[in-house]
Amino acid sequence: MNKQRLITELQSHGLRVVDSPPGAAGRRGGAGPSDHRAITIDGTTVMVPVYTDSAARSPYTLRATAASPLHLEASGEAIAPVDVPNAPKFYGLTTADGIPYSKIALLHGRDVLATTVQQTCMRYRDPATACQFCAIEKSLEAGRTIARKTPAQLAEVAEAAVRLDGVTNMIMTTGTPNTSDRGAAYLTECAAAIRQRVPHLPIQAQCEPPDDFAWFDRMKAAGVDSLGMHLEAVDPEVRARIMPGKAEVPLTVYYQAFEAAVKVFGWGQVSTYLLAGLGDSLETLVEASDRLIQLGVYPFVVPFVPIGETPLAHHPAPSSEFMFALYQRVGALLKQSGMASADMKAGCAKCGACSALSTFEG
Repeated sequence: MNKQRLITELQSHGLRVVDSPPGAAGRRGGAGPSDHRAITIDGTTVMVPVYTDSAARSPYTLRATAASPLHLEASGEAIAPVDVPNAPKFYGLTTADGIPYSKIALLHGRDVLATTVQQTCMRYRDPATACQFCAIEKSLEAGRTIARKTPAQLAEVAEAAVRLDGVTNMIMTTGTPNTSDRGAAYLTECAAAIRQRVPHLPIQAQCEPPDDFAWFDRMKAAGVDSLGMHLEAVDPEVRARIMPGKAEVPLTVYYQAFEAAVKVFGWGQVSTYLLAGLGDSLETLVEASDRLIQLGVYPFVVPFVPIGETPLAHHPAPSSEFMFALYQRVGALLKQSGMASADMKAGCAKCGACSALSTFEG
């Protein structure tokens, strides 16, 4: 099985973990990637579901034995050697005000620092508005993070992650606050503090479209290098059913925001998540990706992963056949346009570990 197909299969089916392999263990709940852990296959680091119901039934197993190093097995047969990123050194530290660094930010993939600056969302606690797939407050309820990270804390952790673990870029996302800027103001404040402490660390910020697009210029001036505004789903019926609160923000607003953001951050430096498997058809996702690419936005196509204790906990992940066909189509569009995840300065698409899409760009 080639690498593209193996990664696609693993991210659709998940992975059973036998015993406790070394490396960064991943986490449960939170803003994403949730219930995953990072593994490296033939030089490509990917995030694979391991704590989900589907992973418990996966035909793939991660195993290490006395006779052989860490490897993947399918139906009891070894199919590929794998590596896992080491647990980062910065996890062993605490901030000046006594908070463990791992409650401030986490290592994603192999070299990306990620944080949710505000771990609460105005939509989360009301079933009439909550995104059905979201687990943003689960890690907060479990005590694995804090509700609001201060700019000083983020700057302190970012400096240590770069110095101790060679982190190459940083992602800041946020739950949506009940303010018209939709979190852009606080992300701007955090970016400025990080930029002052770690001048050369590329940063991506992620939020819903702010009411005033002037926030894009403010974010850029504060040190944000790339921007993520996540559609997740594009079919109006799917949006209304899966994320009723976010669906109140029309697609037209998102596309206006994308156009404005590209003018500030540059072609290929704005991205959006498209979660395949929520109900959008293959053609709908391909058409949306084409439109986004033409605007200068990278469509980060990711398979939906059902997360425990959410309304979609038992919703099936998309089939690997569906994902492979989608990756082929979107990868061809990216190649035709010359847009590549590697050219993004920072962010989820730059990391690429939650999707196999980057392996289809060439």
